[in-house]
Amino acid sequence: MKVAQLATRYPPGPGGVERHVAELAPRLAALGHTVDVFASDLYREYPWERLPPGVPREERTTFGSVHRLRVWSLPGDLHYPFFRGLGPALERARPEVVHAHTYGTHQVAVARRYRRRSGTPFVLTAHFHPQWSMEGGPARRWIRSFYDRRLAGPIVREAACLVVQTREEERLVRSLGLPLPPIEIVAPGYSPLPKPPAGSASFADRFRIGGPFVLFVGRLASNKGLEGLVTAFASLGRRDPAARLVLVGEDGGMGSTVDARAKSLGVSDRVLRLGHVADDAMLANAFREARVTVLPSDYEAFGLVLLESLAQGTPVVASAVGGIPEVVEDGKAGLLVPPGDARALGAALDRLWSDPDLGRRLGEFGRSEVVPRYTWELAAQRIDRLYRSLSAP
Repeated sequence: MKVAQLATRYPPGPGGVERHVAELAPRLAALGHTVDVFASDLYREYPWERLPPGVPREERTTFGSVHRLRVWSLPGDLHYPFFRGLGPALERARPEVVHAHTYGTHQVAVARRYRRRSGTPFVLTAHFHPQWSMEGGPARRWIRSFYDRRLAGPIVREAACLVVQTREEERLVRSLGLPLPPIEIVAPGYSPLPKPPAGSASFADRFRIGGPFVLFVGRLASNKGLEGLVTAFASLGRRDPAARLVLVGEDGGMGSTVDARAKSLGVSDRVLRLGHVADDAMLANAFREARVTVLPSDYEAFGLVLLESLAQGTPVVASAVGGIPEVVEDGKAGLLVPPGDARALGAALDRLWSDPDLGRRLGEFGRSEVVPRYTWELAAQRIDRLYRSLSAP
């Protein structure tokens, strides 16, 4: 079948949805599909940044093609990327099925309009975040609430299928009270990080960590629970002055807040913000060398970073929110804590810090029992069956 995948961004733009589409496309091609990806020309949305000129806007690939279209947005809290020419681009491509990614985005509305004009079915993978977990201020959350109440229903109900990643994501979508199409739960896969070359420097040496460390990997954004993380680490740091907190990821607006909280708690010299680490082999070293990986988010649809840590045998501490409890059962591959509870987070970190044997048991269980459940091949097979069911007589 000829498939169009629609996403706000695509690599080299970083992010979970971007990786999701990039991992699915070649595997769908291996199952007999031709995949045309339509994405924007953005590298990131917060702050707004376009891809550098060296990234081709039209690209032939082994699975089909990638089209990076120009987008524009309203300012401030009205932020919402609008694609230029996406509808005509679909008319030219003439896909047999359109697969739009991310609930509430412009590309989903375009997929619906294209279905009405051409009869071509569209699938929506929600990548759903409840409005209370969104970045931005009250005005932006009000706008999202208005979308949920007034605009989403007519769009979502016309999808041939709604794909979610976990049972909790399905529950949250159903709680909106929208008229919904059939729902399929398709978990994403784990993307193995490459092994570092023989003789390469360790992560700790490369970045001069200077002690055992707690690792956070992700964008420094307002919904990641970072102020509470610094508070929890400061509690751990009082018991072990050698401990470090290492944050890997682009600054999504919380960097200065993290710095201020660390300074107020007297741990500025032990909280290290490294920014984005582009070397995936070095990132694998980071997970392997950490005592524990922590993800204290207000909400996570899935939490792929947890699988990246467990694949290296490193235990995790995470908020018991979203899809995380379906991936990491408390006490088996890691420890789960209530979101926003810095005291509970600190206690969980301290428990693993003071009991290395427990950490090794949890990490090994995650590597041997949890990570193998999630492969992109399985995800692609599920999506392939879904596509083919849409064309069945």
